[in-house]
Amino acid sequence: MSTSFPPVEPIGEALHLLRMSGTFYSRNEFTAPWALVLPPMPDSLIFHVVTSGSCWLEVDGAPHRLLREGDLSLVPHGEGHRLSSQPGVPGVGLFDLPREYESERYEVLRFGGDGEAVTLFCGAVRFDHPAARHLVNVLPRTITVEAATSMQTDWIQGTVRFMATEARELRPGGETIVTRLADVLVIQAIRSWIEQDAAAQTGWLGALRDPQVGRAITLIHRDPARAWSVARLSFEVAMSRSAFSARFTELVGEPPMQYVARWRMHVALTMLQEGAVTLGELAIRLGYQSEAAFSRAFKRIMGTSPGAARRSGVDSSLVR
Repeated sequence: MSTSFPPVEPIGEALHLLRMSGTFYSRNEFTAPWALVLPPMPDSLIFHVVTSGSCWLEVDGAPHRLLREGDLSLVPHGEGHRLSSQPGVPGVGLFDLPREYESERYEVLRFGGDGEAVTLFCGAVRFDHPAARHLVNVLPRTITVEAATSMQTDWIQGTVRFMATEARELRPGGETIVTRLADVLVIQAIRSWIEQDAAAQTGWLGALRDPQVGRAITLIHRDPARAWSVARLSFEVAMSRSAFSARFTELVGEPPMQYVARWRMHVALTMLQEGAVTLGELAIRLGYQSEAAFSRAFKRIMGTSPGAARRSGVDSSLVR
């Protein structure tokens, strides 16, 4: 069997699908003593870029981390956390502070005492593509890229300086530039973690790195409606059926067809919650022979009916 594949880079493709929609962005100008308490924001990734000065980040149950100028920190799962001039300073809730609205999604916060100043650019974003959500689900509780030690220091520092200038002046079109730069920094932070952290070498991300299993996952993501079978997938990656099934199960943690079914539900859930698609259309798009067959599969995997998921919403983390 030939093992020559068309060029596919599964990790790169997963990063390519990290298309974000911003919930809010803010420029923060604080003076010590100060402490900001951010509430949990489910299904959101929260990021902080220190554009001048320094501050402390505290996520419940994790060590305090000092963020210095140029540092970038992510809280990927939207957990509640604190930013402060010093640990132990009494905090004020994010939504209890007065703010200046530069636009519907861009605001300026100012508060604190008469001590040392710090400026930060912060935001909360959501990921629309199911592959992006799957990637975010496997990220750690926090990711910090330190400007002083990052291999991309010049690039990050240049981007942060550009962002700080735009955020400070906010000329026409400045909001768009700042938010796009923030999106790029978020992707860069995730890429940096994938490249350097040993935890990214195992589990689903580790499976993406495997030449054959990674290609199979990419094929499933690209075309979930195709009539996939173990035989078809093993043929596509030039492996025997038994060897492919064993390696896929070992690396991914579930058999190939179970992954296919769960992935289809990722896509279905996204379409149900974000579009006016009918169940019949969903069934066709995802390769089911009938609306009834799709509904049965959805309820078996999600534990609720498609109609109930559309009305009330379902936590995407329930789908592996």
